[in-house]
Amino acid sequence: MSQVLVRDLDFAVIERLKARARQNGRSLQAELKDILERAARSNTDVRAKAERFARRLANRRHSDSAALLAQDRKR
Repeated sequence: MSQVLVRDLDFAVIERLKARARQNGRSLQAELKDILERAARSNTDVRAKAERFARRLANRRHSDSAALLAQDRKR
């Protein structure tokens, strides 16, 4: 497994992370690992969802949102 070193973290950030780790019953290292793994997963999850949504809408006709906004503002 790979290792990562993060330098120059603010003391207050480290204290908040330690408190979060205590609340979750984990060591600081386990908490940081969980945070990083979730962040890495969520980025690809969001991208995959956006791509699926774009494919679902690909063959549909869409109205001009700028024209709709302009129309709404005239009311």
